[in-house]
Amino acid sequence: MKKILLLILVLGFTVSYAQVKSFKKEPTLTVQFLWNDFRSAQLIKNQSLSTVLREKTFSSLKDMSYGLSVGYMKGISEHVDFSGNLGGSFVKYPFQNRPTPKSEGFLMEADASLNIKLLTDQYAVNPYLTVGVGASMYDVYFGAFIPVGAGFQFNLGQQTFLYTQAQYRVGITQETSNHFLFSLGFGVPLRERKAAPEMAPPPPPPSDRDGDGVIDADDNCPDVRGLAKYNGCPIPDTDKDGINDEEDECPAVPGTAKYKGCPVPDTDKDGINDENDDCPTVPGTAKYRGCPVPDTDKDGVNDDEDECINRPGPVSNRGCPLPPKEEEIQAVNKAATRIFFQTGSAKLLPKSFTALNEVVAIMKNQESLGLDIEGHTDNVGSDELNQKLSEARAASVYNYLVGKGIAESRLTSAGFGESQPRADNKTAAGRAQNRRVVMNLKTL
Repeated sequence: MKKILLLILVLGFTVSYAQVKSFKKEPTLTVQFLWNDFRSAQLIKNQSLSTVLREKTFSSLKDMSYGLSVGYMKGISEHVDFSGNLGGSFVKYPFQNRPTPKSEGFLMEADASLNIKLLTDQYAVNPYLTVGVGASMYDVYFGAFIPVGAGFQFNLGQQTFLYTQAQYRVGITQETSNHFLFSLGFGVPLRERKAAPEMAPPPPPPSDRDGDGVIDADDNCPDVRGLAKYNGCPIPDTDKDGINDEEDECPAVPGTAKYKGCPVPDTDKDGINDENDDCPTVPGTAKYRGCPVPDTDKDGVNDDEDECINRPGPVSNRGCPLPPKEEEIQAVNKAATRIFFQTGSAKLLPKSFTALNEVVAIMKNQESLGLDIEGHTDNVGSDELNQKLSEARAASVYNYLVGKGIAESRLTSAGFGESQPRADNKTAAGRAQNRRVVMNLKTL
């Protein structure tokens, strides 16, 4: 019985092709929208897949970077397609052996893959696996990776397809970071389509000058189109809107053919007819083409009254985010004094986690706040070593906060080595004060 049900299901997804002997894919041009997810891959590497799933720290769409790719696809057999793609996106590339850039750069990736399909192209829905090789360029850095993944191909007819795909791109060179790539795109055939043969119009009936189907001998209006019902004369049009009364649902009020002789409707009664109203079911204003005044940042203050339309804030502050409270600043400053590392290392000691978690709670409670993280050292050791150590310690705090769900866009980290001492490095107490992490709250 299970086999019979499976056969019925498969046949139900079959797309009919007339006179098609082979289902090998024709040369096809593809365009795909991309979503890059470096953060989830980094969390899985630093923690574990089970930890990321359990704590639900994987990325949402807002944490991903977007891009676009174009490609070429051609069938090698009925179940295997070759796919070549060239894509680009703007990202902060998380290098494995160097700090993450502070600003976005252009990442270009090219790959060649084989799509191994479960079914042939005659089916409406076709799952497939993909594997291949690829190369990337970011700034002056080149890398190589292996893309592996799976997807679905949806047949839209006439050799046109919709594709959804998820890949894990495994870096195989030193500068290449693992990441997830999600895509949605279309494919259209490149082959030329033959135009349908034109049909010669049938000859007009004889002796019917107005072509209304009533011969002139029986037509009371031989030069005006009409109906046999009215002996070849037109149907009356009471409201003179060009739509005769038999087809006019509002025969006494002028209207349009689109609305069967009735006026263009105004569904939401805002004085803007539906054809000029971008929100025909919601009352709005002419300034916004019939839509309500927008609230871009969704803070409850509409854009006409919001002085910070892209950043949420309360009505009391005219829609702008509130600055950090003095008690929040003091709490973060106090937490910074309780962050400790292994001697000569950027590894956080467990006794630092309580203070860091207090900072996480403040950041999650006030989404409009950002945080600048600074690392400082004493003068023991070389300038170069101290600079690298301060950068690494600031980055450790940065990564801890990101791992707890704080968006990277809200954080910065920098190291200043021994260049900004608070106390005299000639004494042990002074050097202890100079070995520190500084965290500065700010309004985004």
